Amino acid sequence: MMTVNEVSKLAGVSIRTLQYYDKFGLLHPAEYTESGYRLYDDTALEKLQQILLFRELEFSLKDIKAIMDHPNFDRSKALEQQITLLTLKKEHLENLIDLARGIKAIGVNKMDFTAFDTRKIDEYAEQAKLSWGNTPEYREFEEKSRNRTAQETQIISTQMMAIFTEFGTMLELAPDSKKVQAQVKKLQDFITENFYNCSDKILYSLGSMYAGGGDFTENIDKAGGKGTAEFVFKAIQVFCKE
Repeated sequence: MMTVNEVSKLAGVSIRTLQYYDKFGLLHPAEYTESGYRLYDDTALEKLQQILLFRELEFSLKDIKAIMDHPNFDRSKALEQQITLLTLKKEHLENLIDLARGIKAIGVNKMDFTAFDTRKIDEYAEQAKLSWGNTPEYREFEEKSRNRTAQETQIISTQMMAIFTEFGTMLELAPDSKKVQAQVKKLQDFITENFYNCSDKILYSLGSMYAGGGDFTENIDKAGGKGTAEFVFKAIQVFCKE
């Protein structure tokens, strides 16, 4: 565990900023001391890295929170988007440096402003935001989660993982068995009640994501045991075909 002061020095972020991230609901400490001081674990530090990368790319705190609170948030996907955006930003800066050096060496003899063009960066950044949020389902999720406290959000997250834990007790059953299919329906209903309308099409996409590797697969297998994520997807495939 690290104190807020230690995290501030490590990350180069002011204590006041970390306190604001907590109040904003963007980054909560892992726990508090008896005296009320914030303590951060490795998971919180990993989340802080994600936030700071988004901030480097000039995403607003509101956009960052919307992306990271999204029920389908995948750290690996977000990181790939960040790498692409940072690469575009690097190319943009290199073009500006080349322009400045040219002006210094030979003076301004051509009114060329292409190096200042950031449309490619802006367009990709907008696509990244839209990929997380510009859907009816996301708007419904935003509406349902708007007034939730951090504790209520944690309870829902725990209940969701409990469903996968239950799937883990069924690994010896066939994916098309009545008990497993009832569990898939329970998952679908839970998502609809707490996040957004989970149609069969959306459920199938979620199942594919669950078994696709990365954070989703790792967390589901952690809750239900190795192979649970793949088992859930197979069960969802049966459910959606029927």
